[in-house]
Amino acid sequence: MSDAQTTPTLEVLNPDAERGRVRFALFDFDGTLSLVREGWQGVMIPYFVEEFLKAPHAEAPAEAETVVRDFVDRLTGKQTIFQCIALAEAIAERGGSPIEPLEYKQEYLRRLWVRIEHRVAGLKAGAIEPDTMLLRGSRPFLDALQARGISLLVASGTDLPNVLEEAGAVRLDHYFAPHIYGAIDADVNCSKAAIIDRLLSENGLQGPELVAFGDGFVEIEESKRVGGLAVGVASDEKNPGARDEWKRNRLAGAGADAIIPDFGDLDALMGWLFP
Repeated sequence: MSDAQTTPTLEVLNPDAERGRVRFALFDFDGTLSLVREGWQGVMIPYFVEEFLKAPHAEAPAEAETVVRDFVDRLTGKQTIFQCIALAEAIAERGGSPIEPLEYKQEYLRRLWVRIEHRVAGLKAGAIEPDTMLLRGSRPFLDALQARGISLLVASGTDLPNVLEEAGAVRLDHYFAPHIYGAIDADVNCSKAAIIDRLLSENGLQGPELVAFGDGFVEIEESKRVGGLAVGVASDEKNPGARDEWKRNRLAGAGADAIIPDFGDLDALMGWLFP
């Protein structure tokens, strides 16, 4: 999926985007800055398929995985509860008796924690260097934005306590505090759209004064909805410096003004944002 040798460090998709006015930068967290949860799809999708196949009229396993992967990918960037709601709906449509979406979410998070607990513990104990759990170039880029007086925010679909814990573990929390936002249990109202709308209202922002960075389509679409800039982060989380072409195409389709594989080419990215 990735080719580190030929990947452009900055692919401009919208040369007419209005740049140079950015005052606020909003970041997704997992897959955009943090690699602590790398591999979460490998936990969620098999678990969801396992539950999906219990429905009396479920498709065969291979097709079931395609159905599950489709709605998991489509809802990436939204609060995790939305993926669990979609699972419950899919099971009910096939004659099954789903449990509450929050119960699916709790079991998924339990399984995910088994995968990532050692990463969080290692970071907290100092056994793992924080920057090895960040997308390449993240810290220098955040430093460069701060040096220009840009206000930084994180808006994640991950539960807020986990975002706070993991942002602290990789030592990024000080860049964003107190503007770190995440999901709350089964609440479907703490959305990125609501955060962006409030941000514009409270700070008197006009569209191009906001830029959003993310590897999911939600933050891209929502930033473009209000006239902001949007940079798609087509991160290949297993191969630093490489670009995930599936993500790239999805982010381009969502309306991204530019695509980057990570923040490694600081000069190119800052030169584009602030011509």
